[in-house]
Amino acid sequence: MPFGKVTLNDGRTIPEIAFGTGSVWKRQDATPYVAQALQAGFVHVDTAQAYQNEESIPVALKETSTSRDDVWITTKYWRSGPFGLLGIRSELLKSLERLQTSTVDLYLIHNPRGLGDTIGNSWEQFEAVAQEGLARSIGVSNFTKPDLEELMSTAKITPAVNQIRLNPYTLAEQQPVIDFCKKHGIVIEAYSPLAPITRYPGGPVDEPVRKAAKRLNATPVQVLLAWVRSKGAVVVTTSSKTERLQEYLGAGDLPPLKEEEIAEIDEAGRQGYVAREGKGLMERRLGSGVTISFKFDPSMPTQAHYGGTDFSDQLL
Repeated sequence: MPFGKVTLNDGRTIPEIAFGTGSVWKRQDATPYVAQALQAGFVHVDTAQAYQNEESIPVALKETSTSRDDVWITTKYWRSGPFGLLGIRSELLKSLERLQTSTVDLYLIHNPRGLGDTIGNSWEQFEAVAQEGLARSIGVSNFTKPDLEELMSTAKITPAVNQIRLNPYTLAEQQPVIDFCKKHGIVIEAYSPLAPITRYPGGPVDEPVRKAAKRLNATPVQVLLAWVRSKGAVVVTTSSKTERLQEYLGAGDLPPLKEEEIAEIDEAGRQGYVAREGKGLMERRLGSGVTISFKFDPSMPTQAHYGGTDFSDQLL
């Protein structure tokens, strides 16, 4: 079935696939790419204060004669470094000015490690901007189960979503927070869903994805997006190419993956991924012995290279 909408715990409905302005668009004018996505059929745009390109969205809306009311806009708050120095409400007002809108559809804490305050105090401020109507829905990003437990211990409003890195290679690591979110009615948003293709080609996930793609007469990209849907998650992805965007949207027309296909992809993902996070360092290790380590900075363009080829993907 085509990509539709997912109902949030606050009763609102969020489009099931989003175009992200992170990845290589960080600190760049993303207008032509957002406009291209809107023309392709995307009605959900995911951006962030730290990406430094929020201004691109209203320009793209104008260039494509798209009504603001027809597009779901998500943005995020980040306190670390030079960002967020004025506090959550003031920074949201600045984001709204850049986005040329009176409210955002969804406002997220970008990362619990980038708050400059406790999770509880920060979430209280998020609840306040939601009650004021500056954000219609509020949620979090990159939260672990312990982070959410800390938040929920004092929260009056349950986060509507938790946007996390989700693909077959991260499933085992993310399963505890996925289970917690399911228990509490928090929708998962999945960024970097295509990493097995764009960053880690040749890994163990390739074969079960190829088999499913052959059965469905689909592409491996579309199978990975179908896999994300099988987990009940909203897809966040990006591309500079119209044909790639159409390929993404075409995944919505696929029938669901079979249970055995999902299980095979899950198991292959567990075989090929190890994660270690410490002092901001991320390490990715594949079955082939390839290890990639990098620092997370939400404001910097994301690029990954292997064998001399650029496999940039959407690290949001």
